[in-house]
Amino acid sequence: MNELVSGVVTIAVAIIGVALLATLVSRNANTAGILSAGGNSLATALGAAEAPVTGANYSSMFHLGDTQTGPGFYG
Repeated sequence: MNELVSGVVTIAVAIIGVALLATLVSRNANTAGILSAGGNSLATALGAAEAPVTGANYSSMFHLGDTQTGPGFYG
């Protein structure tokens, strides 16, 4: 069973790697935008993780919503 999971994970990582490489080197790719979005996502995740420890007031653009609106984005 462990070998099966390892094989599936290896194939999934290979597919994601090829897709990422194709996206970054494509003539139509917005490589700077992709890298910027990845950096912003990492910074947002780090800010959310550190907020309880540092006492920072962290506010995400994503909200869980309520019974009327449901999940979505601010703005």
